[in-house]
Amino acid sequence: MPDNEHLSQDVAAAPDAPQQRTQKWRLVGPGIVVAATGVGAGDLVATLIAGSRFGYALLWAVVLGVVVKIALAEATGRWHLATGSTIFAGWRSMGAWTSVYFVVYVVVWGFVYGATAMTSSALPLAALFPALSIPAWGILCGLVGLAIVWFGNYRVFERVMTVLIGVMFVIVVGLAVLVVPDLGATLGGLVPRLPEGSAVYTLGLVGGVGGTITMAAYGYWVNAKGWRDASWMRVMRLDNRVAYITTGVFVVAMLIVGADLLYNSGVSLTEGDRGLLDLDGILRDRFGPVVATLFLIGFFATSFSSLLGVWQGVSLLVTDFVRTSKRASGQLTEGVAERSWPYRGYLLWLTFPPMALLFLGQPFALVVAYGALGAFFMPFLALTLLWLLNSRRTPDRWRNGWLSNLLLTAAAVLFLVLCVNELMNLTS
Repeated sequence: MPDNEHLSQDVAAAPDAPQQRTQKWRLVGPGIVVAATGVGAGDLVATLIAGSRFGYALLWAVVLGVVVKIALAEATGRWHLATGSTIFAGWRSMGAWTSVYFVVYVVVWGFVYGATAMTSSALPLAALFPALSIPAWGILCGLVGLAIVWFGNYRVFERVMTVLIGVMFVIVVGLAVLVVPDLGATLGGLVPRLPEGSAVYTLGLVGGVGGTITMAAYGYWVNAKGWRDASWMRVMRLDNRVAYITTGVFVVAMLIVGADLLYNSGVSLTEGDRGLLDLDGILRDRFGPVVATLFLIGFFATSFSSLLGVWQGVSLLVTDFVRTSKRASGQLTEGVAERSWPYRGYLLWLTFPPMALLFLGQPFALVVAYGALGAFFMPFLALTLLWLLNSRRTPDRWRNGWLSNLLLTAAAVLFLVLCVNELMNLTS
């Protein structure tokens, strides 16, 4: 999110930026992709559970989460456009430790996430079409995702993601309208307060509005869209705000469903992705099979969009890691990156080895390593962006102002607290 200084700079676009660029809403796309990728089935369940336990009391946390994520994504996109390089080039300039962390992270995290994403996408399909098992549907989802990302370019990827995002948005928001929310209680939830026992859920809601490693991929998707210099800064910021406001509405809708459908009836959900199958049964009993079926379709769209986003976005990060290790400079060339061996090699790593976990389960030690590494990434991103965007690596005009620094610092503190909480849960 820009500060006051940057807002004033936005009013006067860069000299080489045609004014019509900021008027074409059809250009919006990369922000929607990164925000939707970060909202998976597990985030929906966490939001539903928060609504079922605390009603509307934590609605303000969703709004705060939107603001924090706008700041993080804007900072990532600003780095790419202002410097003409990539976030990985920035990380590498900070020392070899960033590369060591990244390699360990993407290898371990990618292995377990691949199985998680395939299982999450398979759950609603197995409920809709029980003739195939969850592992079988998971394998099919992995293969379809691989084909879309392997053979398609960014434009194809964005179109598929836009369709999935439209489906999940319409269904979930429609469901929120269907349960007839209490408007007075909804507005009251915008007043910050912490009900007893809500601290962890509050942090989770703030941190869970579209935030994963794919936030670091936003700059690459901005470049793939054709935005490659500071003349696109206004368009990028518009794209980012629209994306996260849209995602915020989506998450608020899930909180409303949890508050109105579950809180008043005292119904509880299973933790994790399978909790959405519990909601399917509740919807079937209350609204009938058509609504329940539509919800499962929205569940699939949410899960599969996250799968596609990680398959494409994190593979770009891996590609840039290899490229910058060879002392290459500048930005990735769209089309060339998707045909490179690092990109396709990591796609295969995300798809095939994790299939074993669909049948064997997740070994405990691997789950612990996955949770620990995953919890560390978001504070890593926030802290490194703070460093890079306040340094000489960034042109003076595009360095952080007070508001950007405040929000990125708040994000770093938030994610560090979440990280410590995650580690305590894993070791307890």
